[in-house]
Amino acid sequence: MNENRWLVLCIKVCCARAAYKRPDMVACGFRSVPPPGTALISRASGPRTEIAMTTESANPIFAPLSLAMAVVESSNAPLLLLDADLTVLGASASFCRVFDIAPDQATGRSIGGLGHGEWNSARLASLLKATASGFASIEAYEMDLKRPDQPPRRLVLNAQKLDYADADGGDVRLLLAVSDVTDARIAEKLKDDLLREKAILLQEVQHRVANSLQIIASVLLQNARKVQSEETRTHLRDAHQRVMSVAAVQEQLAISRLGDVELRPYFTQLCQSLGASMIRDHDQLSITVNADESAVNADVSVSLGLIVTELVINALKHAFPGGRRGEITVDYRTADADWTLSIGDNGVGMPKDPADAKPGLGTGIVEALVKQLDATLVVTDVAPGTRVAITHTARTAIAPATLAV
Repeated sequence: MNENRWLVLCIKVCCARAAYKRPDMVACGFRSVPPPGTALISRASGPRTEIAMTTESANPIFAPLSLAMAVVESSNAPLLLLDADLTVLGASASFCRVFDIAPDQATGRSIGGLGHGEWNSARLASLLKATASGFASIEAYEMDLKRPDQPPRRLVLNAQKLDYADADGGDVRLLLAVSDVTDARIAEKLKDDLLREKAILLQEVQHRVANSLQIIASVLLQNARKVQSEETRTHLRDAHQRVMSVAAVQEQLAISRLGDVELRPYFTQLCQSLGASMIRDHDQLSITVNADESAVNADVSVSLGLIVTELVINALKHAFPGGRRGEITVDYRTADADWTLSIGDNGVGMPKDPADAKPGLGTGIVEALVKQLDATLVVTDVAPGTRVAITHTARTAIAPATLAV
């Protein structure tokens, strides 16, 4: 479209020059029949078309008019120059080439008579006449061009009424630019089909993953009930809880697979799933989520979800022994590109004896995820309870910490 605007500007300049040099001549008339004593000589020179206008005295005042015609006819974009009756006054070589119309069969006839009548559209004619009258304009008008023995082509048309010195005298000129977008539309449709197919396949994969996780969790729980060793039973239950947490993360991501993930409903769903599987008495223990309206991409949401899962499981296992009442709070806040995720509880707090704070699998998982997020991890004894804060700033370094998991 930038090329078309440049062409319109060039033609207007040529029109203005023609009108200025000789007001009595039809400025930018582009008549199929030149004024008396004038002859149009057109010759091809390589990819360019040169038009020379001569008179009996070789008057140079016609040069701007011939230059305007040369701009139209040599344009790389398919262009038509029309009068108020929609008669073709000039056609670019690219228009004739693209639409298989002989140059000598283009000028001097109505646009509806071009080719085999494929341009004979009542809708197009009505829009062009309205544009010539100044009551409308054609911008990105789309139509299907149907030619004999050829597949239809999708066209985008733009038409503009040219303003020049003698326009008020009745010599209306329209510049019609045509773009063939058939191949682009086919590519767009192919892309849309591929994206739709990808979405269906992804949905099927997510469905199978969810089913597989549920089966694994059920097998682990059944084995935990059957074994005699209390230590083995504890390990199987821990594995069951982690599988369920991963299933919860996967379920939430499946819901938010398009675009970013909103963290408040995401964390809420995770904590509800953990509470349903690990809290027997919800009047005794509760999990509260406080988060702003932040949304992050899927990769970051996975890491944050797994961190929340591990830390909430850690608190449920260690912070409230002996049926102690309490609350676990998950909080997430952002400030520009910085954010802080904290998980706190009002339980028994950190172990007094360092020997009781041996790092476990959960500690390794959390520290690896924090490092992946380029954040810092700080564990604080808040008396009562414990607070774990993960903070991401413009420049952060991993700080070692120990969790009793």
